[in-house]
Amino acid sequence: MNVIAKSTTLSPFLRATATAVSNGGKPVAATGKVLKPKVAVPPTVVRVHSQSFYQDLLSGPTCISSGVAVSTQVHQRRLAHTDIQFPDFIDYRRDETKDPSSKSKENASSRKGYSYLISAGNVYGAKVLVYDMVSMLSASADVLAMSKIEIKLDTIPEGKSAVFKWRGKPLFVRHRSGTEISKETQVDVASLRDPEEDSARVKDPKWLVVLGVCTHLGCVPIANAGDFGGYYCPCHGSHYDASGRIRKGPAPLNLEVPPYEFLESNLLVVG
Repeated sequence: MNVIAKSTTLSPFLRATATAVSNGGKPVAATGKVLKPKVAVPPTVVRVHSQSFYQDLLSGPTCISSGVAVSTQVHQRRLAHTDIQFPDFIDYRRDETKDPSSKSKENASSRKGYSYLISAGNVYGAKVLVYDMVSMLSASADVLAMSKIEIKLDTIPEGKSAVFKWRGKPLFVRHRSGTEISKETQVDVASLRDPEEDSARVKDPKWLVVLGVCTHLGCVPIANAGDFGGYYCPCHGSHYDASGRIRKGPAPLNLEVPPYEFLESNLLVVG
């Protein structure tokens, strides 16, 4: 009670005050321009292909009215795949055929020329391929070099027969005398087992070139021997004359004549 009494006496001398302390927060208020969303406007589509034309067709539910105040709702459903996009291949077409109104006869020469060029290139490529395959299967250069031999004829005396090696076989080169030449040309061809003229077996009457392999079983005959002065096979007794023709014995054919030519008068090439 004493305090209340005293406060009444001091009230004229007292004053109430209030102090506000800021908490660091910003006032919630709009300060600036308001950004509105932009409306996207689709670009204008030029209707050229079936895909673009299809975009103008109706899609979704369609309402069909029939009668008085009667509405029927029909749902449309696509079953055909006509929405597939495909290119027009304009980048791959030739300049002469890009215009659909141009006539094919006017640019036929240029189109055929290109086709002819491609065909010629294919033919040339096939020719090179076949040539390489045949070359691979054929004999090598060293084998071909050994398939030919050169013989100097001035080292073989008249009336003698020399033996050489050609492709792994014995080769007989005989320098015939005039007597032997006249004797072999007078032989009756009809009486021979393997009829053949002497002129058909030699290119030069003085030189006889035959393989030294008996046509019976492949033995090597002996030169300047036998009943006819030519070659004699000691294996089974076949007799050949100075032209290499079979005259007596089991051999069925004449001695084989290889391919040869005379490069010079005293140089013979066999093969």
